[in-house]
Amino acid sequence: MTKLNDGEVFEELFADKKIIQNASLYRFTSDSILLSRFARAKYGDVVADFCSGCGIVGLHFLCLNPHIASVTLFEMQPALSDMAARTIEYDGFSKANAVCTRIQDIGKEYDDKFSLIVCNPPYERGGFDNISYEKAVCRKEITITLREILQTAQRKLKYGGRLAIINRADRLAELFYTMKECGLEPKRMQFVCGREGGKPYLAMVEAVRGGKPGIEILPPAVNSPAVGRSQASD
Repeated sequence: MTKLNDGEVFEELFADKKIIQNASLYRFTSDSILLSRFARAKYGDVVADFCSGCGIVGLHFLCLNPHIASVTLFEMQPALSDMAARTIEYDGFSKANAVCTRIQDIGKEYDDKFSLIVCNPPYERGGFDNISYEKAVCRKEITITLREILQTAQRKLKYGGRLAIINRADRLAELFYTMKECGLEPKRMQFVCGREGGKPYLAMVEAVRGGKPGIEILPPAVNSPAVGRSQASD
């Protein structure tokens, strides 16, 4: 039987599946669900979830796309990685596993391995703002930068493999030129707004390792309250 530690609870993930959350640590938000829906699966995809936290993006993506081959969750914080591992055990996800490591330290055995990487990274700049270290490193570029994430993604993706990532809309130019410098060609993009017709505040981008120039712009996604945990179980 899967054990819950102090402060932990089971919350809805998908259908009858549950995910372990802890109020004292970083808890997933609706942008994770949006990214798992934005990413496109191909049959037999070998998937990695960078900066996976409790595993929400990778595991929700697996629930949406059971025809993928596997998903590996990479997270540097032991407590969050352990939560993800126990969620995998509880739900019986035979195609998922959790690896506790910094993204920059992912081993060479994973070079050219993945056909898809999903990533909801820390995308804010600045200090701790009176929040705990554990929460700060999930939100802010303290232990890893966008360039380091993209450089690692380029090494771990197969040629022609895809990266689906979310970031602040006001960092879109930086995201695009850094992707191109790292050999990742932006091919598909969708802004995220808080309401219909509102100003975009996030952007989701799919890039292809070694892809040809040319990008598809999708209609904006509306991140309404209904997109959060209530839809994580549909």
